[in-house]
Amino acid sequence: MPPETNLQPTAPPAPTGPAEVVLTLEHLTKSFGDNHVLQDFSLDLHRGENVVVLGKSGSGKSVLVKCIIGLLRPDTGRITVLGQDISTLDHEAMDQLRAKLGFLFQSNALYDSMTVRENLLFPLRRQWLAHRRGEEKDLVQQALEDVGLANTIDKMPAELSGGQRKRIALARTLILRPEIILYDEPTTGLDPITAREITSLIREVQLKYRTAAFIISHDMDSVRGSADRVALLADGRCYAQGTYAELAKHADPRVNDFFK
Repeated sequence: MPPETNLQPTAPPAPTGPAEVVLTLEHLTKSFGDNHVLQDFSLDLHRGENVVVLGKSGSGKSVLVKCIIGLLRPDTGRITVLGQDISTLDHEAMDQLRAKLGFLFQSNALYDSMTVRENLLFPLRRQWLAHRRGEEKDLVQQALEDVGLANTIDKMPAELSGGQRKRIALARTLILRPEIILYDEPTTGLDPITAREITSLIREVQLKYRTAAFIISHDMDSVRGSADRVALLADGRCYAQGTYAELAKHADPRVNDFFK
């Protein structure tokens, strides 16, 4: 049986108007020598929305994420995160903005020498958050309950299964209460049952916290289960976008081949 989580997958409140845009990628280009990875890529992400970016290996998905979090600068174009043009931010301001972004690494990136508790406390103590030390225990406990692993608090990462490590990595992301979560291949390396559990958890997080999610994935079952909208990255641009069902029956074989 999958672990029970404290998240209740109820529908978010009905919006009273157009959803706020929390991430805008405008006409991005990025080249490495003669390798033109991004060529006029544009895409918006709205509050409370999960967008999955599909693309062949080497199409530029990871480059896109690195540009969003400021590890790479696009050659041209603009990235606006929560209303801020990141090209105008200094190091300190960019760190403050990153505190509002969650990033679930493909490798989980847990610290092997730290317990689960210590792994979750680490981002709390290094990010720009208004909390008191007395609140840390409750924040850790809530994050672990959100992913159904409260009983692992004193374990080491090596004592956990692959699916549990993925959940702990997500708990470490949730503890910062991010407004946007970036997921890098969240189900890679997991068995089908665990992959379905992680996909369900992504949805539960979205519905409880009304987060926006920018997801890179090749797992089409996960894409179908987690995406409100799918964007295909091809030829360095947003080649097509729509719901899973819309793209699955798209007339262009470059699009619907992903869905066969």
